[in-house]
Amino acid sequence: QVQLVESGGGLVQAGGSLRLSCVASGSTFSIKIVGWYRQAPGKQRELVASFSTDGSTNYADSVKGRFAISRGNARNTVYLQMGSLKPEDTAVYYCKAVSRYVSDVDYWGQGTQVTVSS
Repeated sequence: QVQLVESGGGLVQAGGSLRLSCVASGSTFSIKIVGWYRQAPGKQRELVASFSTDGSTNYADSVKGRFAISRGNARNTVYLQMGSLKPEDTAVYYCKAVSRYVSDVDYWGQGTQVTVSS
């Protein structure tokens, strides 16, 4: 079993910063954390930032230059540093992991709420 736990969300004023953390536990050898997604009320979940197979990073156009995804020293941790936050960044943020051994098996955390006030 694999569990993902996101943390670090909260209420912040526009222009502020937050750092989200995603920690995997359980059979972490069997998974890799691949990225961060978000879902705003009434909208579909969307990709925010991710790692490519070669280790490079990818960002949604809406967050380029403001957000940065990184891995912790422990391979089971991934961060999302968010800066210059805007009200439209308000959403529940989720990290996603995939199985290393079985196709199309995804894992999600419970999400962490980020609210940006204007």
